Amino acid sequence: MPLTPKVSSKGQITLPKKAREALGTDVITIEIGREGQVVLRPVRCLAGALRNFVRQEQKPLSEIRDKAWEEKLRTLRDTVLHYPGPTEPVAE
Repeated sequence: MPLTPKVSSKGQITLPKKAREALGTDVITIEIGREGQVVLRPVRCLAGALRNFVRQEQKPLSEIRDKAWEEKLRTLRDTVLHYPGPTEPVAE
């Protein structure tokens, strides 16, 4: 039985429940064939689906964490150093 979802004005479709159940996953790949047919395939291993987004140069987590902290501290330091302070002296 063919399923016929509608394409929204934003180009989105909602997969019918039967199609989602048949795929068995929330992550899919979309392949467009030579004759224009569109094929949805389930992705069973998300790590495999993301392999194209992995950077060639991999860094240790500690190095990434240290760099993030350094950037945050630099931002805080710049904020504090450039804080104009009160415009009037505090009355005693």
